[in-house]
Amino acid sequence: MDKMPAWADAVLVPLISILLAAALSALVILAIGENPVDAFKLMVEGALMRSAGWGYTLYYATNFIFTGLCVAVAFHAKMFNIGGEGQAMIGGLGVALVCLFIPFPHWSIALLVAMLAAGLFGALWALIPAYLQAKRGSHIVITTIMFNFIAAAVLNYVLVNVLRPTGAMDPATAEFPAATHLPTFQDMFATADNPLFRGSPANVTFFLAVLACLAFWFLMWRTKLGYEIRAFGFSESGARYAGISPVRITIVAMLISGGLAGMMALNTTMGEAERLVMNATEGAGFIGIAVALMGRSHPVGIFLAALLFGFLYQGGAELALWTNIPRELITVIQALVILFTGALDNMVRMPLERIFMATRRRNG
Repeated sequence: MDKMPAWADAVLVPLISILLAAALSALVILAIGENPVDAFKLMVEGALMRSAGWGYTLYYATNFIFTGLCVAVAFHAKMFNIGGEGQAMIGGLGVALVCLFIPFPHWSIALLVAMLAAGLFGALWALIPAYLQAKRGSHIVITTIMFNFIAAAVLNYVLVNVLRPTGAMDPATAEFPAATHLPTFQDMFATADNPLFRGSPANVTFFLAVLACLAFWFLMWRTKLGYEIRAFGFSESGARYAGISPVRITIVAMLISGGLAGMMALNTTMGEAERLVMNATEGAGFIGIAVALMGRSHPVGIFLAALLFGFLYQGGAELALWTNIPRELITVIQALVILFTGALDNMVRMPLERIFMATRRRNG
């Protein structure tokens, strides 16, 4: 018998963790002489009460959905892919190459091809760590961390020496042709009388992220491959006994994981910047780890956790702009959320398990 109901594990544990992180964050804000209630109100107003704020929140959430799904695939196979950041960088390179060198007649065709390129480049960047884990026994955590630095070096070289326009100073490509520019939420939903999402970078890629959640659910819980990935993650020896190849599952799971991370570049490179720039990922590959942990590696949980971190990013930007709270403190608040929902998960889980077990004994 489970120590506590599934709903408590999925909802109550993350909720209490978030509340603990919020309480500690409030104490930190008080310590620097600011009002935590006013700070929270400003975050809510800036991230949720205006359409432009929602646009930024959903833009950040789109990144975190892709990287959260990336980490979740590896989690289900009992692997820790910390290489989402590098895989997203290389995915952006794939997006840039097809947008710059293929003359597309319409953004929809460009998006389809760029999606394939981003997924392929991200998957190929995950292939070498996957092969080293499956065939050589190299630990996936170490190799994927190393490949983040290699990806940054590769991207820097390509942007400075290969794709940078003549005479330009920035390490960035030229702007993509107009036919590849993706519709923003402002393009889709604003009217002359109601200028919704004005200036926000949210774009059609958000809907791709939602479709990716649905595809992830279908893959993991409705296909043979998804069953094999979960069986392998639950018990490698049992999977071997059932005829599941550890080498194949390790490589396939990492290819899917890397492909999802690479697709994040559609949002940042094709949707927002409309060119490839250095540091377009902005740490989203690492935030994906917290999103997957908080979301319990389930697409619904990942979607909700991505919205939370999108709120923290946009709300934090509002705090840094309108208060004396430094930007670095916003990073501390985000880190506290990650700490309580990830590393200190058992601090909340174990007391709750004891409470539910005691309740069962009294009622049983």
